[in-house]
Amino acid sequence: MRAETETARLDAAARALTQLDLAGVGIALVLGSGLRGFVARLADAVEVPFHDVPHWPVPRVEGHGASLVVGVAAGVRVACLTGRVHLYEGWQANEVVRPVRTLRRAGVPRFVLSNAAGGIGEDLVAGDLMVLTDHLNLTGRSALCGAHEPELGPRFPDQSAVYDATWRAQIRALDPAVRAGVYAGLLGPSYETPAEVRMLRQLGADAVGMSTVLEATALSAMGAQVAGISLISNLAAGISDRPLSHDEVIAAGTAAAARFSELLFGLCGSAGTRDHE
Repeated sequence: MRAETETARLDAAARALTQLDLAGVGIALVLGSGLRGFVARLADAVEVPFHDVPHWPVPRVEGHGASLVVGVAAGVRVACLTGRVHLYEGWQANEVVRPVRTLRRAGVPRFVLSNAAGGIGEDLVAGDLMVLTDHLNLTGRSALCGAHEPELGPRFPDQSAVYDATWRAQIRALDPAVRAGVYAGLLGPSYETPAEVRMLRQLGADAVGMSTVLEATALSAMGAQVAGISLISNLAAGISDRPLSHDEVIAAGTAAAARFSELLFGLCGSAGTRDHE
């Protein structure tokens, strides 16, 4: 019996979402820890739980939602993933990226990947927003491994510009206080040791977290326009003078929600304007 392909799983998931008209969605947003409140501002919102979508994994981490919400922001139809799954929960790399790949396969052209991250850069403080210029995938995994499926991109995709420079400029124009830097994605779930943070700084990382890099790589390979934004929820180990906690990450997301929401709405509006030029 022939094994089911990943493309077939994505198409089955997309068929289950036909009523949402994903082909008319201009932007998809992945909302990181504590950022689910953005969907409350959407007009004409329709919500579908992850467990109602075939083959989609369901998040098990506190602070992450588990639904797809499609609605209108700043005149643009958007799709919001209110949470994501992580490698450290036991999921495989292809499962981690399956929701975003489904949306891309359904025709969504642009993605904003948000996350909560520990600050490493010397000029970063808790509460900062940082737009990603590049990343370090230090998870030891890639969703591109395994049998090659041409529908998911080339066998050896270029990675020189995973994060779109035009979108990065628009983000910083909308909020000039947004910083820019390199995100390091690690496996987790433990936070990094002070020695690991020193290593990451030497490697050129400005922030560190446990998500985003697999999604960005998979989407870039499929030709999507990708932006990444980190909320600096805390300073990394050895920089902060107190122990790290997940509660701190959630609290930082809640505190920054209004600013983050305004930035995302502005970004949706600018994308809609550009689509009509």
